Amino acid sequence: MNDIRKQTDRFFGWGRNRRRWLAFAHDLVVIPLAWLGAYWVRFNLEVVPSDLWQSAFTVLPVVLLVQGSTFWYFGLYRGIWRFASIPDLVRILKAVTVSVIVSASVIFLWTRLEGVPRSVFALDAVLLLLMLGGSRMFYRWHKDRHLYLREGSRALIVGAGQAGELLARDMLRHPDSPYQPVGFVDDDAGKRGMEMHGLRVHGPCERIPDIARELDAELILIAMPAASSKEVRRIVEICEQASLPFRILPAMKDLVSGQVSVKQLRDVRIEDLLGREKVLLDWEAIHRGLTGHTVMITGGGGSIGSELCRQVARLGPSRLVILDSSEYNLYRVDLELRRDFPPLDLLVCLADVSDADEVDRLMRSHRPSVVFHAAAYKHVPLLEHQARAAVINNVFGTRIVAEKAAAYGCETFVLISTDKAVNPANVMGTSKRVAEIYCQDLDTRTKTRFVTVRFGNVLGSAGSVVPLFQEQIAKGGPVTVTHPDITRYFMTIPEACQLILQASVIGEGGEIFVLEMGEPVKIAYLAEQLIRLSGHKPGDDIEIVYTGLRPGEKLYEELFHDAEQLTETRHPKIRLARSRTVASESVERAMKAFQGAVESADEAGILAAFNLLVPEYSRNNEEPAAPAGATIYSLNDARNAKRDS
Repeated sequence: MNDIRKQTDRFFGWGRNRRRWLAFAHDLVVIPLAWLGAYWVRFNLEVVPSDLWQSAFTVLPVVLLVQGSTFWYFGLYRGIWRFASIPDLVRILKAVTVSVIVSASVIFLWTRLEGVPRSVFALDAVLLLLMLGGSRMFYRWHKDRHLYLREGSRALIVGAGQAGELLARDMLRHPDSPYQPVGFVDDDAGKRGMEMHGLRVHGPCERIPDIARELDAELILIAMPAASSKEVRRIVEICEQASLPFRILPAMKDLVSGQVSVKQLRDVRIEDLLGREKVLLDWEAIHRGLTGHTVMITGGGGSIGSELCRQVARLGPSRLVILDSSEYNLYRVDLELRRDFPPLDLLVCLADVSDADEVDRLMRSHRPSVVFHAAAYKHVPLLEHQARAAVINNVFGTRIVAEKAAAYGCETFVLISTDKAVNPANVMGTSKRVAEIYCQDLDTRTKTRFVTVRFGNVLGSAGSVVPLFQEQIAKGGPVTVTHPDITRYFMTIPEACQLILQASVIGEGGEIFVLEMGEPVKIAYLAEQLIRLSGHKPGDDIEIVYTGLRPGEKLYEELFHDAEQLTETRHPKIRLARSRTVASESVERAMKAFQGAVESADEAGILAAFNLLVPEYSRNNEEPAAPAGATIYSLNDARNAKRDS
């Protein structure tokens, strides 16, 4: 007996499709009820004549067979009653219409409709729609009713648009959701007073603290994935006044598969507040410059370098060569790229850019068409007392990689520079400015296009203030800021790398491109926001301590020198800095001075060599010297001289 039962279950799929069979059984009961009910309604809910009643029972098997088969054919049992919706009702309407027409046709061919009033078919259709659709919607209402009564954190949803509606629907559909929606808030006056899923739309957003208090909300959910960072910042500041925790849906581009659900909710990040508008790139030009080419990235294990590796890998280079001196960083990026891009021809090289022999071997073996030079020492206070190391890595390393690239036919060389190279007040910035000058000079003497890209701080990069602040907050503080008025420019790592790629195909050679960084941000504001986002109050829970400017640290960052004339390019977020050029003889003389000072470990000699190329360099936050003898040359003049040579 048990074997027969198992075989039956296997044949009908009872274990897998229990709900489907129960729904089908329900409809098989509804069909005769609707058919016989149609006769009763036809006669005004009075006694049906016996001959007509007999005819109704005679043709009932035909009606049951035809309509049951039609309902199955139209897939009425593929959906789940718990999630019955308008499309399900439309499907029922189609199935009922077809089933009534077919059953009427069959009965006509069989009985010529003797004893079957024609109005019965119309009444049958109406009753079927009411009974089939009504039962399903009642079941959904019954289930959703229980969801409203379930336990869960009472959540006020900010944003009554599509994302907010989908978020509320997802919470109501899932019994295990940790949130119970209690209402919406929206600035759109046209939506106020309306209801979605039984939840009222309140507003405006300025009243979030009051509305949250009126609705007894326990947290706030921000469902505005298309909002700008400025708008998100405004909403977050209002939410902070409510003294309630809040979470946010990520930007639309970051939503997994574009789906809105409770699982997508996350804590608000500093990128949400300081983020920028989406960067539009000329991907066609970028593909032409990188797809199918051998690309080398130095410093490929660092924050900027590793993101460059990811973005270049997506473009399909013929080979990607990654150079880095950090074993762990190189291992990590190698593991990630081989996992995410299996077809990629990838070569990782554990080497230092100051190792001329190794760089020569790599350039000779692979002959890259494009080189992104991101390898550099960048920690400002540390390098103030390590000028020799800064020159060996940032200056000599750049010279070696640039010269070898040009010697082996590299088409484009992109130097990743920094805003600290402008009016430098520290060793790090000055060493990067020397690297800029050297690449500009090399551009006039070789066939390789040398392009420099200069930008400010990137959020979350190694050694930046954000990871430091987060670590300090996790330990309970205090958060250390050097000065209450210190400001910095910020952009995200992906945006910086995308603009680097764009600049690499814009440049004709010799340019210094400056990335548009937006408005500078006070570091104190950054610290306060990170404390708030961690659920604490600045000054009460976690103190902010001002420690004073560090050696070589500037109060304000500059993206270009006063003598540099910024001009527009064909990309709105990339500017061209027409910087002073230095004669090749002066560059060579300074390089010899660097070489002698490095070999003798003469720190004073290194600083003196800095001033040969960067007269505006001043230590310890002194007033920068005027660039004596500086001359602004037209880039076109430089390119003409290059072609003539």
